[in-house]
Amino acid sequence: MNEHKSHLIWYPDHDLLLGDIVRAENCYLYDSRGKRYVDLESGVWCTSIGHSNKRILRTIAEQSSRIMHNGFNYSNELVEEAARGILSLLGLDGGRCVFLCSGSEAVEFGVRVAQSVIKQPLLMTMTDSYCGAYGSASRKQKDEWFCFDWMTCATCPYEEECREHCQHWADIPYENIGGFLFEPGSSSGLVRFPPEKLIRNIAALIRKNGGLVLVNEVTTGIGRTGLWFGHQHYGISPDIVALGKSIGNGYPVSVTAFAPGVIEQLGEKPLKYAQSHQNDPLGAAIALEVMAVIKDEGLIERSKGIASLLLSGLTGISERTGLIKEIRSRGLMVAIEFKDDSETSFTIRVHRELVHRGYILGRRPGVNVLRLDPSLTIDREDVGDFLEAFMAVLIQTDG
Repeated sequence: MNEHKSHLIWYPDHDLLLGDIVRAENCYLYDSRGKRYVDLESGVWCTSIGHSNKRILRTIAEQSSRIMHNGFNYSNELVEEAARGILSLLGLDGGRCVFLCSGSEAVEFGVRVAQSVIKQPLLMTMTDSYCGAYGSASRKQKDEWFCFDWMTCATCPYEEECREHCQHWADIPYENIGGFLFEPGSSSGLVRFPPEKLIRNIAALIRKNGGLVLVNEVTTGIGRTGLWFGHQHYGISPDIVALGKSIGNGYPVSVTAFAPGVIEQLGEKPLKYAQSHQNDPLGAAIALEVMAVIKDEGLIERSKGIASLLLSGLTGISERTGLIKEIRSRGLMVAIEFKDDSETSFTIRVHRELVHRGYILGRRPGVNVLRLDPSLTIDREDVGDFLEAFMAVLIQTDG
């Protein structure tokens, strides 16, 4: 690692294992000595269509040469075009968008809007949801949030709708809840998927009481789960959607989208919120091009075959080694949980050996889970090579 790295404040509890990555192309990273690594994490789950995508680089160059940044009193038609495209994709035609800089900001903006229009004092989310790095969504204080532990529901034997006869369901104070913020799968990095029945029932009751359904699609959106959006696996129609990460393919742009009904509730007094890069044309141009690349190249449909290959290979490795407790996946969002009762030391050794062999995965601090979120553009050959390396590393590390 270079000496100047000591001047950085790094991600808390994450190991900086490679300090000299100098170039990236699609799913490959290269260090200063020319060694190649396969990025199975797509950065911080961001590069949905690969590092240094040529169409995105061209968009950045061309839009930067025209106008990158808007002021408070002027805009660009391209921002409107991008907003229309996102709203159409979400089925929220006639609504409105705001372009921001980070997923956390997009979630928090949506939460603030919801809190400004709902009548009840609380919003609801799951106990394992990651809702952002700051603000009300991050703090989840009891006077603003009801956090529901859904893990008992994961093994619910009943097929009928959730009813009051279930004490777990009856304990939810719906009379005080005006909105439900749903993270459809990331589960604070652990990749867990609440039952479809539960989510549909919660959303229906919230709506019946006049509340709003918010969805945090920062990690699950833009094709990650095999559909455009994670909430589509649950058959719900959100009122507010937060997008980030993949929508910018590595460029810091995020979006909060609102259904027409929310805009009507806001009326002529929109939330007082302004930041320096709100609705910038460069970010909007990149988001528009990311969506176009995915559509033009059929990447979501392509990713389903890659996901099947990856899951099949991991399942086979689990059966042969007996070292894996559980594989949780939806599309190209995958978590591998190990049978590791030694304070995650086995998981750490596997992770570091994979990096040494040229494969970068995510490891959430303090848990025995490795996470894969490869770009939709990853090659089948790279998946196959990873599976071979993963099998070899497990055998070596266990021995």
